Amino acid sequence: MTASAWQPRPETSIELLDPAPVAALAALLDDGLPVPGPGDPLPPLWHWVALPRWAASGVLGADGHPRRGSFLPPVELPRRMFAGGEIRLHAPLLVGSTVRREAEVVSVTEKDGRSGALVVVDVRIRLFTGTGQLAVEETQNLIYREAAPAPDRPTQPPSAEDTLPRTPLRRTADNAWDLRTDPSLLARFSAATANAHRIHYDWPYATGVEGYPGLVVHGPLQAIALAEIHRLMGGAPVRELRHRGRAPLFCGQPARLLATEVPGGVSLELFGPGGESAGPNATVDVTTD
Repeated sequence: MTASAWQPRPETSIELLDPAPVAALAALLDDGLPVPGPGDPLPPLWHWVALPRWAASGVLGADGHPRRGSFLPPVELPRRMFAGGEIRLHAPLLVGSTVRREAEVVSVTEKDGRSGALVVVDVRIRLFTGTGQLAVEETQNLIYREAAPAPDRPTQPPSAEDTLPRTPLRRTADNAWDLRTDPSLLARFSAATANAHRIHYDWPYATGVEGYPGLVVHGPLQAIALAEIHRLMGGAPVRELRHRGRAPLFCGQPARLLATEVPGGVSLELFGPGGESAGPNATVDVTTD
C-alpha cells in the first residue's frame, strides 16, 4: 500500500483495565506506594500499561512494531519515536473495569528537520467508562525519522556492574530524584506495555541498524517516572498532563528528575547526562484540580 492510497481507519474496542500489568508496573517502580488493585483508580498515565495491545507475531515488521499501512500510515522512515502528547482526565479509570477505547489518526505531517526528513503522526484516543462517561482524552504525537549511520566501530554493551538492577527512583532532595535504568528494567517495561520495539531490548539492532549508541529508554517510561514523583510528593489530583520527549535517554545514563511548583500545577523535568545546562530530555507539565 502506498502512502497516497492509505486512509485513516478509526478503531473502537471494548477492553479490560488489566490488573496484571498494573501490578507489574508497580513492581518495576518499587517506590513504596500501594499497588493499585481491582476497584482502585489508576494513577495518571498508567492506562498505557493497563491496556496492553499485543499484535500477532505475523504482522510485526523488522523493528518489532506492527507493519504500517493499517491503523498507522505506511511511513517508510525507519525510526519511530513516541514524542509526546496531551492527556485530559475527566473521570477515574478503575483497575479491573472495562472501557470503550476509540482511536483514530487525526493528522499526518511531512517535515524537514535538522537531521533530515521526518513525519509527524498525531493519534487521538478516547476512553469511556462502562457507563459511557468520557474518562480520558488523549493525543499522542509519533515521529518517524531517518536512521543514523551505524557506528564505525562496534559499540560494546554495558558491563555487568553497570547493568546491575536497582530500584529505579531514588530521592536526592525535597524536589529531586534520580532515575536509574538497566536492561532488565527496559525489558520488563516493554513486556508490561506490550511494546516489541527492538530499540529497547535488542542491542545489535539498536546500535547496528538504527544507529543509536545504546538501548533507548522508552518515552512513556520517562513520562510515567516524572508523573510518579508528583504522586510520591503527595501532589494534588491531576486534571491534565502535557508530556514531551526532547532528546533520547540511553540505558544506564544518569538522569535527574526535578519538580517545580508553578501556578495551577507543577512542572516536571528529566535531565540526562548533560545536566540542566543541556536542557531537559523530557518534560511533563501537570495541571491540578
